Parts: sequence; C-alpha cells; structure tokens
Amino acid sequence: MRLTKYTHSCIRVEHEGGVLVVDPGIYSERGALDGVDAVLITHEHPDHVDVAALAELRDRQPVVLYGPASLATTLDGLADALVPVEAGTEFTAAGVPVRAYGGRHAVIHPDLPVVENLAYLIDDVVYHPGDSFVVPEDVPIDTLFLPIHAPWAKFSESLDFLRAVAPRRAYALHDGLLNDYGLNVLNTNFARLSDVDYRRLVPGTRVDA
Repeated sequence: MRLTKYTHSCIRVEHEGGVLVVDPGIYSERGALDGVDAVLITHEHPDHVDVAALAELRDRQPVVLYGPASLATTLDGLADALVPVEAGTEFTAAGVPVRAYGGRHAVIHPDLPVVENLAYLIDDVVYHPGDSFVVPEDVPIDTLFLPIHAPWAKFSESLDFLRAVAPRRAYALHDGLLNDYGLNVLNTNFARLSDVDYRRLVPGTRVDA
C-alpha cells in the first residue's frame, strides 16, 4: 500500500490498483484526486471537503463518496454519490477495507455547533481521525496520521492522543495553517516527548505502508 500526504489533511492511498483519497479539502492539491476510485470524507468543513473539486471530478468520471449522512446538504448536487457511513460500520472502498470510528467532531467552542465526524481505519493499518481524538481501542495501529494543529486542539491533547494510540509510526496531519516556526516547534516536541517514530511529510511525499 502506497500513501501520499497532500497539504493539510488529505491522504491518497493506492492499493492493488485501487485509489482511495481521504479528505480532499480546499487547501489540498487537486492532483490528489487524479484517477481516484473512491473518496472518504471525515466531515463537512471545507478544509476537509472541496465540493467544487469533487464536482469537477464527477464531470470527468464516476466516483463514490463515503462519509457522515450530514454531508448530503454540504455536497448539494453530489449528494447522490454519497454512501452514508456511521461509526462502527465496516465497508470496502476502492477495494480497500475500511472501518469507521467516532461520530462527532472535537469541540471548537461551546458557541459553535458540533458536527458529525468519522475517523477511518484503512486496511487495519492506517488511521485517519479527521477532526477528533478518538482512540481505536479494539485494534493496534501501525500508522497514525496525527492532527498537530487546529482551532479545536492544543499540543497537550495531540500528544496525549499520540501516546494513547501508541502506533508504530505517526505522520503530521492538519498542518496546513502552520508556518515554518510553528512546524519546527511542534515537530521537535512530538518527536522528543513520545516513543513513536514521528515525522512530518512534506506535501507530495510518498511512503509505503
């Protein structure tokens, strides 16, 4: 299985001829969707789902979208392409087994609504939590994509999440709003304060899982 990290929260998974993309948002490169078979969407916020990019994609080819049922209103004219998913659901997307966890977005502020959010475990190997710190306690995680910066998170919460999941390795996720100074501080401390093989992948970097 080949993984490519794109800007912010977008991950491309290539496995046995199938292409699966997670959270192609407005900050991520549209090239992430080239040749895609299926798209996993964790929640409705635009940094995780670029509706215009998906509409252009479907004008070129058929595509299946998986995500919370609440996405239907956000997707508007693409709602018929959505396969609603709930936490606890197991399904196959682009030929790859997927299991959904969680159900709710982390709280940003009490005055803001909490939307649906799903975390995805891909092929029992790669865990993408979306905007949440839901720990998949029923299975060991090999590769975690770790949210390192967000309006809903602070460093101590991300570090505790990393320690709780205790993967073999972790890569930075949700990092598109940081400058080089912030990235340096966070990357140094995640590596120093955990026993995990942690690093940040420059957008476009490919790794094997």
